Amino acid sequence: MSNATKDLAANGVSVWLDDLSRELLESGDLQKLIDERGVVGVTTNPTIFANALSKGDRYQDQVDALAKKNADVDLAVFEITTDDVRSACDVFKPLFDNTKGQDGRVSIEVDPRLARDTAGTIDSAKKLWATVDRANAMIKIPASVEGLPAITAVIGEGISVNVTLIFSLERYRAVIDAYLAGLEQAKAKGIDLSTIRSVASFFVSRVDTEIDKRLTAIGSDEALALKSKAGLANAQLAYQAFEESIATARWSELAAAGANVQRPLWASTGVKDPKLPDTLYVTELVAKDTVNTMPGATLEATFDHGVITGDTVTGSYAAATATMDALANAGVDYNDVVNLLEVEGLDKFEKSWGELLGSITDELERAKARVSE
Repeated sequence: MSNATKDLAANGVSVWLDDLSRELLESGDLQKLIDERGVVGVTTNPTIFANALSKGDRYQDQVDALAKKNADVDLAVFEITTDDVRSACDVFKPLFDNTKGQDGRVSIEVDPRLARDTAGTIDSAKKLWATVDRANAMIKIPASVEGLPAITAVIGEGISVNVTLIFSLERYRAVIDAYLAGLEQAKAKGIDLSTIRSVASFFVSRVDTEIDKRLTAIGSDEALALKSKAGLANAQLAYQAFEESIATARWSELAAAGANVQRPLWASTGVKDPKLPDTLYVTELVAKDTVNTMPGATLEATFDHGVITGDTVTGSYAAATATMDALANAGVDYNDVVNLLEVEGLDKFEKSWGELLGSITDELERAKARVSE
């Protein structure tokens, strides 16, 4: 294992892989990433599943079986994705046990078409949790306004949740509140709080991509000097909000009852601008009680040449605040940026879901033709 991988773990950062496929599972490559790269969890989303299904033929036998049962496309997608997540949970079970439930986690997302449907999201989360039937699963729920009460309700049922698509500090604070309210509901029902885990996925590189585009359009020297600084500053201030939340009497009472902190998870950590260091969103976001979920290329870059210099977050709040103030003075509308990114993020996942449904529909049709021959 590389020094970077070890150093991240030593500084309280869990390395999760932002990828999952049957190829990774059946080839043994996922186990190799655990053994050789220090990967301790996996996250998935509709885009990842769509990509997995477009490669190779490892899903053909299951698709054939589903076609014989006359399964519709929604059932087929549900069975295929939950099977992959269940298998990954089993691979990670030893890590889950060794970390007392903190890591060894595998996330699966509710149908993104439900992002504006609170009741539908709750029902979908419960169904996914029951179907995967593994204590180390996590159900991904987007941090839309409608998702917030769903997060509370699902946590309140004792289900572990990965809250996704967080871009703004205001929304992140609302996510923290939704988690705490869920824990309070679970406590009132007599559920063992120590069995509930949650991460809050705060997106990084997409913030830079959008803000840098606006800074380029503004074009002043002051604006151009701020490029590629917003994503890190935003994330660093999110960690400050996390620290503030666990310094409250409300949190202390829940912690005394066995609750676990909702760890900030740095998502969208692949660097989009080739002029930037390819490990930027790893080395500059090191702090205890965090997760960094990396696409494969970022994981390999970190393993190969990442240099971890210790905590790069907790001393950064004044500078991060100054960066955000300077962006506002330059003419960047933060609220407009984060609102746009949320809409785009939800649209992107829904589009990927549509592509996933389309590819499975095609596979089912081909399978039916094979079966009838």
